[in-house]
Amino acid sequence: MAGIVSRGRVLKLDAPQVMGILNVTPDSFSDGGRYAHIDAAIAQAERMIAEGATLIDVGGESTRPGAEPVDAQQELQRILPVIEALQNMDTWISVDTSHPEVMTQVARYDIHVINDVRGFTRPEALNIAAESGLALCIMHMQGEPSSMQLNPRYQRVLDDVYYFLAKRIQAASELNIPLNQLLIDPGFGFGKHLDDNLTLLAGLDRFRSLGVPLLAGLSRKSMIGALTGESDVNERLYGSLAAAVIAALKGAKVLRVHDVKPTVDALTLAHAVRQVED
Repeated sequence: MAGIVSRGRVLKLDAPQVMGILNVTPDSFSDGGRYAHIDAAIAQAERMIAEGATLIDVGGESTRPGAEPVDAQQELQRILPVIEALQNMDTWISVDTSHPEVMTQVARYDIHVINDVRGFTRPEALNIAAESGLALCIMHMQGEPSSMQLNPRYQRVLDDVYYFLAKRIQAASELNIPLNQLLIDPGFGFGKHLDDNLTLLAGLDRFRSLGVPLLAGLSRKSMIGALTGESDVNERLYGSLAAAVIAALKGAKVLRVHDVKPTVDALTLAHAVRQVED
């Protein structure tokens, strides 16, 4: 897989790449409020780039379980100063948003990816994204963050998520968005029970047949806490590293993480082993 394309630029994916999480929100599940101030946000972005992140994912709306939505204007107020400050940094900038209005505004900047946890299902979202020429990350989520963990239900979670993503890829193709501008994300923890998440991780290599690169975001999530007994999200590093390595060995090309340097090191080893196997 050569890479993903955004406005003529190519991010090679011959080895797994790390996407550093930069939440500029007061209420994200792991680092809420820590990077809400512009200086702290930029310092964290610089730190993650120095540690090996090739993408920085900027988010202005918390999508943790139980989170309430924010409007587009509030989201823009949070993220635009950060995006402006990142313009000259040597990294791909991803914007984590579901608001079509936000997509329109951020596409005016030198960014590279729109990452939508709702899979570009809101009215006009996919049309606006198609016009931008940016790479798109399509994620699966059952329900909305405020209620998604109350009672998620599937016929067969692997099939259900697979076919949702296949349909969204088809919808993108109908708008002439090429496959090399797309990423897919099965949405670990977004409307899934622990068993659902484990089934998705075990069967992750199935998604490779969809023909677009796979992004996996497992860092510090509740599934890791449930398995390790770590209720403190900041004590879930080792479980997060194991999950990232498993995902990479099963074909994930981008890992969305909080702890960049440890993940880069772990993935370097996993990739070296995979090269020998291939």
